[in-house]
Amino acid sequence: MLPIPNERKLSDYISKSAIIDNSTLEKQIRVAILSSFTLNGIEETLRVKCFELKVRCRTYVSRYNQYNQDILDPKSDLYKFLPDISLLMIDTRSILKNLFYTPYSVSSEERQKYIDNRARELLTLVKTFTKRSNSKLIINNFNIPTYSPYGICEVKVEYGLKQMIEDLNSKLKSLLRSEPTVYIYDFNAFVTKYGEGNVFDYRQFLVGDIKVALNYLPYLAEDWMAYIKPTLGLNRKCIVLDLDNTLWGGIVGEDGYEGIELGPKAPGAAFVEFQRHLLSLYQRGVVLAINSKNNPEDALKVIRKHPYMVLREENFASLRINWNDKITNMREIAEELNIGLDSIVYFDDDPVNRELMLKIFPEILTVDLPNDPSLYAPILMSLNDFDVLKLTEEDTKRGQMYAQQRKRIELEKTSTNLDDYLSQLGIRVTVKKADEFTIPRIAQLVLKTNQFNLTTRRYQEEDIMKFSKEESMLVACAQVEDKFGDNGITGAYIIKKDSPLEWTIDTFLLSCRVMGRGVEEAIMGFILKAAKKEGVVTVKGQYIPTKKNKACEQFLGNLGFKKEGQNWIYSLHDNLIKIPSYMELKSE
Repeated sequence: MLPIPNERKLSDYISKSAIIDNSTLEKQIRVAILSSFTLNGIEETLRVKCFELKVRCRTYVSRYNQYNQDILDPKSDLYKFLPDISLLMIDTRSILKNLFYTPYSVSSEERQKYIDNRARELLTLVKTFTKRSNSKLIINNFNIPTYSPYGICEVKVEYGLKQMIEDLNSKLKSLLRSEPTVYIYDFNAFVTKYGEGNVFDYRQFLVGDIKVALNYLPYLAEDWMAYIKPTLGLNRKCIVLDLDNTLWGGIVGEDGYEGIELGPKAPGAAFVEFQRHLLSLYQRGVVLAINSKNNPEDALKVIRKHPYMVLREENFASLRINWNDKITNMREIAEELNIGLDSIVYFDDDPVNRELMLKIFPEILTVDLPNDPSLYAPILMSLNDFDVLKLTEEDTKRGQMYAQQRKRIELEKTSTNLDDYLSQLGIRVTVKKADEFTIPRIAQLVLKTNQFNLTTRRYQEEDIMKFSKEESMLVACAQVEDKFGDNGITGAYIIKKDSPLEWTIDTFLLSCRVMGRGVEEAIMGFILKAAKKEGVVTVKGQYIPTKKNKACEQFLGNLGFKKEGQNWIYSLHDNLIKIPSYMELKSE
């Protein structure tokens, strides 16, 4: 079994759920749990896990095996609850009924027809739910049992029991792939990971129709948190790594380039495996950085030249290899990458460094590493903090974008002044209307952007999809490029067309990656010009202060907006709309 840090007993979660006070928490989520079998204790576990992330979790639990009735009845308590996320668990026995035990009592053609019908029924159920609810729906696939009534002859049978379930899973994946608010939880992988004999306890099943053993419910709840975190924008995007005894074995300053443990044989193989998994995360958009007390020359020689080093210098967005304290280094890394400390996961083999990091920066997820480096990779794989609900083009290119950012910083250091630097960058901003390609990225920005975000209103992807189809709303984004490369979609806005004469800026935000280059002025200028072209007289905006968005406190005032009560008003008759001269601005 893969180790999962800090997992507790179900009884601990149930006890804690009875005493937590989450009434003062700002972030909230409503979770509905529907199941074909008993899941007692799962809601308490979810509430505690959310509480520990400073999230108030309200739950609705469908009555025993009443998921069909709840979904099909438009007046059910499920829809009155208005969930943000709904978790639907149906087990293999329930879906196959008697065919689970006696599949060969009917012909292979009848078995195939049965599976086709079950897949269509599930699709109808899902579509009914998505039509009536704005909730995301997480439905599980079906675990393939080790059992077969034909024993070892199962593989000789046409369309046997296991193939039936494999086919149902395949059909489910194919049918639901295009449903934007529906996700398939890989329950079959969950059972494989922990073992069928552990997850399914016959004694509990026969006593209370419990098909996930009670001591494995916390593990199931942890898997479900992988959907809750990105829904709330609580997923993390940066891994900061120590070097000695973390990315390789030994101390390079003492053991030398040739003496460190890194290679195809143990113990060096453990570090190679860890790096391989780090690289896979890098390729899906997780940013990597180094925070190490070391001689830079020694460490960089390994990173650049060692034949078994998987990660190279270009894979790291920030390198702090020096003799400064790690707290200072960490603060500088966050500042250089323009990210919050709560976006960082920290790996360090030294327990003293970990304890200090936990004490000074509790918002950083500091991973408790064991002494055995062969467990580093499994622990990394067990984390669900990097999951996103949809991978965008910006995600897959993020590592490359941060490498380009380092070149921009180098150019800025050699430029005589800011205007000279900005002119040399050759910035190009392209404004794009929201569509099926851009909405997933817009949703990511709306959920995650904190520093340059005028109102910090949070909307889900389905909300933004709905806004984009309304004539009284305008949803768009901005792609930013320069001489060093493409920053991707890094800005977004949502406009309410209150009347033919007035627009309201509901949402206006910019990724911290491109702050301070005049991009925000260019986008706002584009909005104001578009408003003027349509005959709008005034554009109204708000700045709603938070702990993190002070960077845009003066933005509206600096552009000519005038404060009137809680609003900022821009008169299109009285003001000249300005767009930075060094920037190319266009729309698609």
